[in-house]
Order: sequence, then C-alpha cells, then structure tokens
Amino acid sequence: MQVNTDTRPLAVVTGGGTGIGRAVAEALLAGGYRVQALGLDREDDLPAAIGFARVDVTDTAACMAALPANAPVAALVNCAGMLRHQQEWQTEPFEQVMRVNVTAGFALANALLEQLVAAQGAVVNVASMWAIFGSPGAPAYTASKAAVAALTRSQAVAWAPRGVRVNSVAPGWVETRMAEKARTDPERAARIGARIPMGRWAAPGEVASVVRFLLSAEAGYVTGVMIPVDGGYSVC
Repeated sequence: MQVNTDTRPLAVVTGGGTGIGRAVAEALLAGGYRVQALGLDREDDLPAAIGFARVDVTDTAACMAALPANAPVAALVNCAGMLRHQQEWQTEPFEQVMRVNVTAGFALANALLEQLVAAQGAVVNVASMWAIFGSPGAPAYTASKAAVAALTRSQAVAWAPRGVRVNSVAPGWVETRMAEKARTDPERAARIGARIPMGRWAAPGEVASVVRFLLSAEAGYVTGVMIPVDGGYSVC
C-alpha cells in the first residue's frame, strides 16, 4: 500500500469539475488544501493539481472509494446540483433532482462524519436564492435548495458538540453553464439584471470566496447559517 505523504488537509468538493464547484476547488487549492473533486462532468482545462473522480454523487459507496487513501477529510463542499426546469412538475424528474441536490450530500456527509470529527473540520452545502422564494418552472430545484438550507441547520446543531461546523451559501445569478439559458435570453437577462441591486451577475469565484471563508478558522464560531451571495437579489 502506498503511504500518503501529502500533509495538506483534504477537501472534497462534489460537482467540483465545473462552474461554482470548480471555482471552489481552485480557491481551496490556493488556500492550502489538497482537493478531490467528485462528479460526472469536468471542464477540459480543470487544473491538474485538482484530483477528479468521475462518479455519480448519488452513489455514496463510489464516492467514498474514489477518495485518496489515508487522507482524512477536513472539509466537504456539497456543490453538485441538477436543474430540470419544467420537467420538474413530473414526479420522476422531481425525485431525481431531490436525490442529487439533497440526499446525495446528506449521505456523503454522514459517511464522512467521523473523519470530519477527527479533523475538527467543516461542511458547506450549496443552497440557492431559490431557497428563499419560489420558481414557477423549477419546483424540485426550489424545494431541494430549501431542504439543503434546513438540513444545514439540523447538521449544525447535531454536530457542533463534536466540533464540526456546517453552513450553507445561497448563490444568486452566477455566470455558469447551468444559468446559460437565462443569460442568453435577452429579454429574461434584462429582467434579471434590472432586479439585481448590484447591477451584474456574480462570477463563480465570488461564491467560492465565501465558501472558503466558511471553511476557515476565521469563521470558527459560525455554524448553521445560510449566506446569500446574490448581489441583493433576494432582498428586493
């Protein structure tokens, strides 16, 4: 068996090959973590220093098997997500979105709990502005992200006595592939832009910087919160 000689704390990022997840992986790598990304998709120019395993995040056993041996997990970021727009009004797509967006992260956090306790680590779950208000075209995505916010609070109060902090972020409109349909629709993009007080969409790195803070010692007395990263969209 190969002995692990990398002494950096290990961060696991689901959905870490694209979009916000990739930005989180890069921010944590720059912050001194060894990073393992898990998911089905990755961008071609993902830095080689970020480990990537192509796994279905709903398969907890496969996720665990893909992690580096003898490298206890100090940070977990559940960023993998699915959006199916109008299809979500059908039961099967609704349940699929819930499995990816809620159950997968819940199961992986449970599987990694003892490692997180040993490292006195932290978890960040990625919710959404849709956890705050509704979406007529994405009922499952909306419900799942509200569930992520509620689950975060339960994990926080359950695990705080064991030294594990759990928080969430609620991104607004971010320049990612998931939001490409809205960004490339001139009429819809104009309506969105008019409502954002800061007058622009977020770059993925702006969400990643908040995630990095929540994982850091600087947030050592912060647990159970959901921080909107939406340029003020959810308060107007």
